[in-house]
Amino acid sequence: MAKEKTQYTCTDCGGITPKWLGKCPSCNAWNTLVESTVDSSGTTKNRYAGMAALAPASEVAILCDIEAQDVARTPTGQEELDRVLGGGMVQGGVVLIGGDPGIGKSTLILQAMDGLQRSGMSTLYVTGEESAAQVALRSRRLGLDHSQVQVLAETQLEKILATVDKLQPAVVVMDSIQTVYSDQLTSAPGSVAQVRECASHLTRMAKSSGTAVVLVGHVTKEGALAGPRVLEHMVDTVLYFEGDTHSTYRLVRAIKNRFGAVNEIGVFAMTEKGLKGVSNPSAIFLSQHAEPVPGSCVLVTLEGTRPLLVEIQALVDSGGPSPRRLSVGLDRDRLAMLLAVLHRHAGVACMDQDVFVNAVGGVRISEPAADLAVMLSIQSSLRGKPLPQGFIAFGEVGLAGEVRPAPRGQERLKEAAKLGFTVAVIPKANAPKKPIPGMTVHAVERVDEAIGLVRELG
Repeated sequence: MAKEKTQYTCTDCGGITPKWLGKCPSCNAWNTLVESTVDSSGTTKNRYAGMAALAPASEVAILCDIEAQDVARTPTGQEELDRVLGGGMVQGGVVLIGGDPGIGKSTLILQAMDGLQRSGMSTLYVTGEESAAQVALRSRRLGLDHSQVQVLAETQLEKILATVDKLQPAVVVMDSIQTVYSDQLTSAPGSVAQVRECASHLTRMAKSSGTAVVLVGHVTKEGALAGPRVLEHMVDTVLYFEGDTHSTYRLVRAIKNRFGAVNEIGVFAMTEKGLKGVSNPSAIFLSQHAEPVPGSCVLVTLEGTRPLLVEIQALVDSGGPSPRRLSVGLDRDRLAMLLAVLHRHAGVACMDQDVFVNAVGGVRISEPAADLAVMLSIQSSLRGKPLPQGFIAFGEVGLAGEVRPAPRGQERLKEAAKLGFTVAVIPKANAPKKPIPGMTVHAVERVDEAIGLVRELG
């Protein structure tokens, strides 16, 4: 019997080479080539022949002459999920959701499908990892009594497409895309070729029929979506589930969204009845101190279009000959830079001190508007004196010691005032034109001015 031909496919970019190499010649990624068999029967040729095109052939048109209208959105019943999606499910849209095992992807999707079905939409839940009985048991645990969501336990792509064509549902869930396989390929389910091929067919079906498709994807140990990166390019929306499985809170973050804002987040709490939206997520990231404590400063950060209040905590302690600089939730290199600016332009020296900085609640802050709050918390811990009651700060700090403006400063201030904060130190460029009721705003231009102001307030 003749030996089957093999080829090696890159798990990152999908590039193909006839032999194994340490580095992919297409994307230069190391140790990403996986062996797969080549179908030599010729059945894979022209496999798109006869399929409906994504759009009928048309003449070339001028962009301003094309009639365009806003896409209709259908709420899922989960307000936080609708926020991340941009308002709800879109007809013909393809959504990809990834996250760690056991974080709640299937739970949230089942709750959303039940909400869509109760609003009058036809839904189909295709499970490749569980049996239909297991899905039914989960719905009972979630309290979804008398749910009319249609369930199909199947992994073969052709049977799934035939069922969708027969039932014509408005929304289809595929849990998960790594379990689906096509008879047109000989590679195993979950391989690069199978994931790319099955996702391509499901995307074509969504665009041609108007059925919204939700794909659940696995993640690698590094936290990225498993499979080729082309999978993220094919879909309209990419959502990531974040959070510790030992914590009750989950974050759903939009990485890509053709129908809404990117970097939008939704905050959920895991309860006995499934995932519930958190209406005031700032409360998660603020510690409840009876009195102000040294080394604590509240920051108003932006996550997408939502202002969030996060507590930044700093601890400055006497160190040895090689002091440590450790940050959790913040960039460590930026912390080292801020300590140098604090020494050079404000006269606050921490050369022989251990400096630890933490963002409370496990949130990750990447925007530079956190600089001023980090520096004020370090200064507070070093002096051993707390910042005033109801104090907030935000602003980017430059190497020359200037305090640069943060985007959408008015919304940050209004959110803080709504939650009861009364004193704010902000960049001068963010100073409000009209006074904010109940809040005293101090606008500063330089770091030394901010440090001196805080010492006077304290």
